[in-house]
Amino acid sequence: MTNAVDLDQLSCHFGGVHALTSLDLSLGEGEVLGLLGHNGAGKSTAMKLILGILSPTSGRVRVFGEDPRGPGSGRLRLQLGYLPENVSFYDNLSGREVLAYFARLKRVSPKEVTRLLGQVGLDHAANRRVRTYSKGMRQRLGLAQALLGEPRLLLLDEPTVGLDPMATRDVYRTMDELRARGTGIIISSHVLPGIEQHVDRVAILGRGSLLAEGTIEALRSQAELPLTIRVRRQADARFPETGLHPAIQEAIPGSDNSLVLTVPTGDKLRVLNELLNLPGLADVSVEPPTLESLYAHFDTELNEGETRYA
Repeated sequence: MTNAVDLDQLSCHFGGVHALTSLDLSLGEGEVLGLLGHNGAGKSTAMKLILGILSPTSGRVRVFGEDPRGPGSGRLRLQLGYLPENVSFYDNLSGREVLAYFARLKRVSPKEVTRLLGQVGLDHAANRRVRTYSKGMRQRLGLAQALLGEPRLLLLDEPTVGLDPMATRDVYRTMDELRARGTGIIISSHVLPGIEQHVDRVAILGRGSLLAEGTIEALRSQAELPLTIRVRRQADARFPETGLHPAIQEAIPGSDNSLVLTVPTGDKLRVLNELLNLPGLADVSVEPPTLESLYAHFDTELNEGETRYA
């Protein structure tokens, strides 16, 4: 089966600035990839190369097996949806008029306009001029534009910027529905806790290079970060202040009669076995390293490596 996206040794330079260097990355149909990295890491550049907006300095881009800047690029782009980080529309047009304009460009039925305005929660403001829209409303309109034509590949660059919690939930719900229908999705975001449960894999970029890539579980194994165990005691019980399992790296008293422990992943079962025998134990929960902590780990490795060899 042809992948939705294949990037092979992809590099993109702007004068002396290396926006991307030798990037290898792929995306299957019906797969969601989280593209993570600091500002300037190369996330938006990678998306623009996939769209064919930019031309690579070297390497190869293939979208559904085709060159996005090749002879069939016009037809190919009709199968793509893109939400840029900073959306911009004609302020004097209404939301409905803006979406109808993009629908004509993508050769989509006008009926889709009304449906999508309702899907993103803008049906009540469809006939208002865009200049009266809040930032969150403009972002919703941008998402509706990206969804026109039921794209096979959807690129979302910071899609939840400016959205309230309910609208953010709707974005992720839409992503889940599209994935179930076979749409490939690449999403970049700084709100890492939000995307963790909605991506199949993540790719972490740093200064134009790929720092790590894989499922969240695979990155946890690679990073070997400790996990967190929270134990809560009954109101009339006391946990011992000393003599806990020697593998415990840190023990911090928490709220609600709890203790927060930092434990190496390899010692989890041994520590849990001891904790379960504590008198007055009310509850135990285990929290693996979060996506946010994984990102911080690989980003720190990059910075420490550059300092070491400077």
